[in-house]
Amino acid sequence: MHIGPYALANNLFVAPMAGVTDRPFRMLCKKLGAGYAVSEMVTSRPDLWDTLKTSRRANHEGEASPIAVQIAGTDAQMMADAAAYNIDRGAQIMDINMGCPAKKVCNKWAGSALMQDETLALQIVEAVVAACAPHNVPVTLKMRTGWAQTHKNALIIARSAESAGVQMVTVHGRTREQGYKGFAEYDTIAEVKAALRIPVVANGDINSPEKARDVLAYTGADAVMLGRVAQGRPWIFREVAHFMATGTHLAPPLVVEVKRLLLEHLLDHYTLYGEFTGVRSARKHIGWYVKSLPGGEAFRAQMNLLQDCEEQLQAVGTFFEDLGERMDRIPPGTGYEGGRELQSGKNKNQEEASA
Repeated sequence: MHIGPYALANNLFVAPMAGVTDRPFRMLCKKLGAGYAVSEMVTSRPDLWDTLKTSRRANHEGEASPIAVQIAGTDAQMMADAAAYNIDRGAQIMDINMGCPAKKVCNKWAGSALMQDETLALQIVEAVVAACAPHNVPVTLKMRTGWAQTHKNALIIARSAESAGVQMVTVHGRTREQGYKGFAEYDTIAEVKAALRIPVVANGDINSPEKARDVLAYTGADAVMLGRVAQGRPWIFREVAHFMATGTHLAPPLVVEVKRLLLEHLLDHYTLYGEFTGVRSARKHIGWYVKSLPGGEAFRAQMNLLQDCEEQLQAVGTFFEDLGERMDRIPPGTGYEGGRELQSGKNKNQEEASA
């Protein structure tokens, strides 16, 4: 699969997630089998570009190509300028955010709120494509099925975006109204795929190798994008890749491997954020790793009280050493368990979406 001039390792993508898909997390997921990862969204507001938060989100040191950056905003010229800003900092693919359902984003008419104004959405797409074209930087678009169940316009926007030069579209199978509640539906994604010539990516509730296979088959999509399931389970990508290639399940990772992966992740995390912020922002990652493990909740409560990197590293190491004395491998399926098994038939799928 290609995005513009870039050949991807496979069709298993990491979804952009605010506060999660920073450079250390993206690099870890790629190392464990993801073919592509998109950054957290970077604001189009120039007055925020020099902030520490934005500089960290625009950090791509050591990240393998292609480097994909998601930008968010409501003004076409500001979005074009944001694209140029990120290209100067190493971005090779530019993704436009029309999918974020967060109130603080939508209240400013950014993210999925843009789907309510198709004219503005197209103006933004055209401006970003024009800014990226001289640099041979492909533009992609991530969106939802629509703003609400009664106003699903993903197909209209996808067609317009393709005509304007967007080279890949990702559709999360929920409306903005749903947020992350209920269940993703895939009929809209299938309709978008059937109508476009460019690659289409399916996103939403893909939480197992079987679900990835079924969503690809049902929608005809070119790739799947995994989000919450990778939190605390970044090896899900190699599990899906193995299942797709062989039809069999890969053995869960050894406890000793997870210990090594997490400790390496933490060290990279501290390097990006520094000790004070790094220790605190690492807590959620550690919590995801241990949530479903024996003794995980008690350890999480204890770990959240630690204030420095060395203590946090030592506590994590000790937890997994003790766990390794009780079991060789992580229990299968540890991690996010949202969504339902995909049912064939349009009516059943629509019933799931409104459940």
